Amino acid sequence: MAIELTLGTALAAIGAGVAVGFAALGSGIGQGIAAAGSVGAVAEDSSMFAQGIVFTAIPETQAIYGFLIAILLLVFSGIMGGHSLDTLTGLVAVGAGAAVGFACLGSGMGQGITSSASIGAVVENPSMFAQGIVFTAIPETQAIYGFLIAILLLVFGGII
Repeated sequence: MAIELTLGTALAAIGAGVAVGFAALGSGIGQGIAAAGSVGAVAEDSSMFAQGIVFTAIPETQAIYGFLIAILLLVFSGIMGGHSLDTLTGLVAVGAGAAVGFACLGSGMGQGITSSASIGAVVENPSMFAQGIVFTAIPETQAIYGFLIAILLLVFGGII
């Protein structure tokens, strides 16, 4: 079955790419920063491996947000079936992808920096683990804002 490609559907594909691309970029950079700090902590104290994994995994959520918006755009834009989008609705899809993608880019990097600092604090003072988790979770807020705006654009922009 051939899909009907319209400019709107093509714009939704761009929105999906922006969503997952920038979110994964921020997540990957954040995880790299956190992993670098974790490697240093484990080198100093080998019992820090589990805590390092926890702090390194936290910035993964940004990639998940971008991935979910990209999947929704693909499913509801006509690329994976359903109806094709007109040009204006396709522009809404680009906006949704940009909202989550750019919010997650900044959030993922900020979370990685905070994770790295937190694992460094925990290796010096193990009682800092809970506080480190709290501080590491704070930059997640921006990713959640971008994700929620993307969902609202999809719903009220006529895509879902």
